[in-house]
Amino acid sequence: MAGVTHVVLVQWDAGRDGIGEHAARADDLCREHLPRIDGVESVHSGPSISTEGKEGGFDWMLTVRFRDREALAGYLPHPEHRPVADHIGAGSSSVVVFDVED
Repeated sequence: MAGVTHVVLVQWDAGRDGIGEHAARADDLCREHLPRIDGVESVHSGPSISTEGKEGGFDWMLTVRFRDREALAGYLPHPEHRPVADHIGAGSSSVVVFDVED
C-alpha cells in the first residue's frame, strides 16, 4: 500500500489581531492532537521560510503523512482532528487542501 501526504495551506484572516499567535496556536494544536490518530506517521506545520515569495498569499502550511488512504479516511472524522480543523476554520480567510499518494 502507498502512503499519503495531506497538505493544508492557510491564509489567516487579515482582520484578525495576532496572526502570528494564531499560527503558533495552530502549530501547538497540530503537535498535540494529530499524532494521536492511528495511521499518522508525521506532522509538520509552520510559516513559509521561502525566499522566493511565491506563497500566493498563504501564510502557513500543515503536512500530515499517513500510512495509507484508509488512515486518511479515518483522520477527517476523528475527534483529535476537530481542535485543529476548528481553529483553522475560525481564523482563516482561505484554505487549500491537497492530498497526494506515493
